[in-house]
This record gives sequence, C-alpha cells and structure tokens, in this order.
Amino acid sequence: MDLDLAQLVMRLTLGSVFLAHGWNHAYGPGGLDGTAGWFESLGLRPPRLQAAVSAYLEMAVGTALLLGLLVPVAAAAGIGVMVTAYATVHRPNGFFIIKEGYEYVFVLTAALTALAMLGAGSWSLDGVLDIDLSGWAVGVGALGSGILGAVGMLAVCWRPPLDDD
Repeated sequence: MDLDLAQLVMRLTLGSVFLAHGWNHAYGPGGLDGTAGWFESLGLRPPRLQAAVSAYLEMAVGTALLLGLLVPVAAAAGIGVMVTAYATVHRPNGFFIIKEGYEYVFVLTAALTALAMLGAGSWSLDGVLDIDLSGWAVGVGALGSGILGAVGMLAVCWRPPLDDD
C-alpha cells in the first residue's frame, strides 16, 4: 500500500505539472500563437506545428499520468519534451533554474524515469486493466526513447539562431 500511495503521489504531481504546462502553452497568455512566436525565436521549425505538438503532447502526458494509463509511454513522451527544453532553452544557462538553467527539466526527467521504473501502481488504470509495465529495463527504455525522440525531432526541426556577437 505504501508503494501504491507513493506511485499515486508521483503520478498526480507530475501529471498536474505537465497538464498545466501544456494548457498554458495552448491557452495561457498569448495562447498557441504566443508559444509559436517564442518557439520560432528558439529556432524550432515550423513554429506553429511545434507549439501545437508541444502543448497537446504535454497535456496528453499529464492526462495519462493522472489516470495512470500506459505510464512508461507517457513518461517517455514527457522525457522527450524535457530533453527538447534542455537543448533549446536551458542548457546554455547553467544548472540553476533561477537563471533559467536546466535544474527543473533535470528533476522532471529523473522523476519520470523513476516513475517508469516503478510503474503506475494498483491505484491506476494500468492496475485496473492488469497492465504491468515496470522495472529497470522499462525505465531505461522510457529514458532512451524520450532522448532519441527529442534528438530526432531536434535534428530535423531545430535551427538555432546565430548569435550576433
């Protein structure tokens, strides 16, 4: 029961964060157009498509985590978003989030990897449907899939702006 509760707390926390973040990208100040403009400034092409995919993928990840449905798949998608954020926004700024560094995306990536290893727990749709996706190999698979997905997308769609210095 303690493990089920811990898995539930992790899923609800991470799911809420991803759902809120995606919602903000799609419907917050500036909406999808504002997110697309920001993504264009980062060099993500085509910016409107990238903004929509990011926003709706984050909301899908959040929803899947909240429900506990195919948690390692959702974790892999969330990891992909975090690796993309690391590469496009946070990496050049160092570690600390106070300076827009990668501390936040690093913690979310580690938590998603750990959750993929633990699985959704019995208090989830995975538990109700008797879907047991857990273990170190599942966690490593989620991490690797997320990284590979992000690297592939960045290779095809990211053209960082040149510094004017």
